[in-house]
Amino acid sequence: MTRALIFAGLLGWPLPVPVGAGDTPEVAIVVEDDVADVLYREMDLGGVLPKEVFVAGHRSMNRDGLQGRMLAIADMSQPSTARRLYVFDLAARRLVLRTWVAHGANSGGLMARRFSNREGSHQTSLGLYRVGQEIVSPKHGPALLLHGMDHGLNDQARAREIIIHGADYVSSRFIAANGRLGRSWGCPAVPRDEMDRVIELLADGGLLYVYAS
Repeated sequence: MTRALIFAGLLGWPLPVPVGAGDTPEVAIVVEDDVADVLYREMDLGGVLPKEVFVAGHRSMNRDGLQGRMLAIADMSQPSTARRLYVFDLAARRLVLRTWVAHGANSGGLMARRFSNREGSHQTSLGLYRVGQEIVSPKHGPALLLHGMDHGLNDQARAREIIIHGADYVSSRFIAANGRLGRSWGCPAVPRDEMDRVIELLADGGLLYVYAS
């Protein structure tokens, strides 16, 4: 035994135990960021969505033990002119939809800079949502209910009537005329002609994560 090991033993420090031929080696623990890392690489998302955004969405999904197949991420750190809504099929490991999504009228103009969970704020709420059933909104037509999963951050979504719905102001035509998308009262509104696809992918069990830097 070396002097260093003798000294450690005298102080009561745990001594290293060599692994013999009959010993079982330690199994490496896969942490959440490693899983998100692997998915990010396998879906080849470099240059498509910043890694920290995907990792934040995936971590939020797993934090409460939610294992949805479909994960949508609305990256509100991008301008509204960008196709900043991403829908991932995690089982198939691929991006299945990328499109525009609006933010709340009082969250900002081109960029969303202010966020709120408060009724009447007309601002976007951040965090993780469970996507509920399809409904028909009297004002917007086919829509999806949203259940906010983060206390104090988006848990007033149902009371605020925050839903995913289609809107004419979420379109290339509106961007060309105004230099930005139109804005909602806090709903993540999507192009009207893509609403059917969004419903198909997310209804009753999909997850939506709204991110901001």
